[in-house]
Amino acid sequence: MENRVRKFREAAGWSQGELARRLGVSRQTINAVETDKYDPSLPLALRMAGLFALEVRELFIDHWTAKE
Repeated sequence: MENRVRKFREAAGWSQGELARRLGVSRQTINAVETDKYDPSLPLALRMAGLFALEVRELFIDHWTAKE
């Protein structure tokens, strides 16, 4: 699974703390998601994707099912 949260967070010019505030979670949660130590729940993944105006599959790419 490819996690692109950091890429989109940085493109938006947000710190981990700012993204956490916007999502209502801790900065540690954002850090854990970005470093692949924590898989977000479906509701959190949906909120993250919505914040970046993306679909979940654009933010978290599953290479097992992604088509080349």
